Amino acid sequence: MSTPHAWLLNPAFHEYLAILKGARNGFVYGVKVRLPHALIMAILFGRGDWKTRCQAIFRATKEHACNLAKFVSLYKTLLLLQRKANGGKERSADTFVAGLIGGYLVFGERSAVNEQIVLYVVSRVLASFLPRAGTPYSSSTPTTGATVIRPVPPDARYFSVFAALSWGAVMWLFKNRGEAIQPGMFNSMTYLYRDSEVWADLRTLLWRNK
Repeated sequence: MSTPHAWLLNPAFHEYLAILKGARNGFVYGVKVRLPHALIMAILFGRGDWKTRCQAIFRATKEHACNLAKFVSLYKTLLLLQRKANGGKERSADTFVAGLIGGYLVFGERSAVNEQIVLYVVSRVLASFLPRAGTPYSSSTPTTGATVIRPVPPDARYFSVFAALSWGAVMWLFKNRGEAIQPGMFNSMTYLYRDSEVWADLRTLLWRNK
């Protein structure tokens, strides 16, 4: 086995290399998620010429990718430090502490991209409190002595109520307190619900929005 290969597979370096790999994966995932979204938003709602729109796409994609890379690497680093401070054992609260500090340092500065990411996370946290459905894979499956946890969808009855309340609330906000809605969603809702009330001819009715 070559020396570089042995070094990469050496258990002594695994925790440190995992931080590097986490940063890499965070950056790649950020590009995959943000680039298509920014491109579509530039086409639908972008202002200015295409040079200006491309610059906006690049900035949003760079910010999303870099922030995810920073958060993942910082989160893993903080977990490692806490484990070492506790004799190599991870405590239940370690993930919360690492996420708390990482979230404040990386996503604490308000920007359009950070706000969207935080809102995405908040919606998933709130949805996690819905009772889970009883499905064939709802129980943990033992594998080589370990327990594998798999996501279980929400109970359909509770999800129906959750969806109804969410849509009722956001439509009320859009009508009565539009300034409180995240800008990206506000633009989308304007396109769907307000712009669809206005047209001047057959072209702006079926072909172009305005």
